[in-house]
Amino acid sequence: MSTTEAVAADEDVSDRWEAVRDLPPSAKLVAKVLDYNDTLTQSQLAEETLLPPRTVRYALSRLEEEDVIDARFSFTDARKRLYSLAV
Repeated sequence: MSTTEAVAADEDVSDRWEAVRDLPPSAKLVAKVLDYNDTLTQSQLAEETLLPPRTVRYALSRLEEEDVIDARFSFTDARKRLYSLAV
């Protein structure tokens, strides 16, 4: 990889996380966990991040406001929503 390609790759990564930069640390953590895992429920996110469920709900709402995540209903349990990273 040339230096120009490396710089372009770094810019793509920084642009990808631009919407998350000014969000609270809890939202950044939830986004990073979703980056490592494809799709998780709210309870799985709380378990993975070790954050209280209320904090995870707040982080998810902030990430949804910024269009950083996608949320859809679970086919196996319609009461649950599945979250995945959109950036």
